Amino acid sequence: MKSGAIAVLLTAVLFTAAGLIHALPEAITAKGATVQSGNQPSAFHFGFKKSVNGKLPSIDEEGFKEILNKHDSLFLGNTERKDLYLTFDNGYENGLTAAILDVLKAKQVPAAFFVTGHYVKEEPQLLKRMVDEGHIVGNHSWSHPDMSQLNETQIASELDRVDEQVQRITGQKKMQYLRPPRGIFNERVLAASRKLGYRSVFWSIAYKDWDVNAQRGAGYAFEQVMKQLHPGAILLLHSVSRDNAQALGSIIDKAREQGYTFRSLDELVAEELPGGMGIFP
Repeated sequence: MKSGAIAVLLTAVLFTAAGLIHALPEAITAKGATVQSGNQPSAFHFGFKKSVNGKLPSIDEEGFKEILNKHDSLFLGNTERKDLYLTFDNGYENGLTAAILDVLKAKQVPAAFFVTGHYVKEEPQLLKRMVDEGHIVGNHSWSHPDMSQLNETQIASELDRVDEQVQRITGQKKMQYLRPPRGIFNERVLAASRKLGYRSVFWSIAYKDWDVNAQRGAGYAFEQVMKQLHPGAILLLHSVSRDNAQALGSIIDKAREQGYTFRSLDELVAEELPGGMGIFP
């Protein structure tokens, strides 16, 4: 084979190899960020360093603090006061939300419930009760997708369908709060939802409570929440958890004994926090 032909063949092989490398699937980092070529994250899975002994939780090492701040997202309230913000994710009903609402009513505690399209279709009476008793119904998307894989039009459709039905059923004004399903997001999700008037609401207290086949008792739920308690906490609980439903009253009582006050997300966003909204310590 002549040298010119060899050179052409080698060039073709190199370009083919480069193409294969570029076409490799995206990798997942240890922190949960999806990484494309150039190490630019295309999606994040929300996570944080938990509070220990009253110290504030941190997202400094997770790689998404800047874009959360940029789009006025929340994961903490005012850390200078002992305020708590109680939120629930309601993907489906497990027969426990009525009991949760009973406790909240008896204790006079506001909460936010983030609901999916499935929940909206199946549980209109519970939605009405949430709003009638002064709680916020937030958006958890219509079909619970990985929203980082959607374009702006698809994101709007996911959110608008929930909002329209909740307004029709409950009379609640337009939704203002979004919790991305499974905490997966990218900047497109935050920007598109902010354009629609939403603040994305993440959390600073959570534990593995969503597995209905792995409930460990009310005492366990109480311990998991109380050991993470800190000023300005946004609590994420799943309404399908029997442990949460049974522990909720004790959690509220003990938090109040420690000087905490439960407030709504509306109170949080109406407040002028030090440094402005969306600025995390």
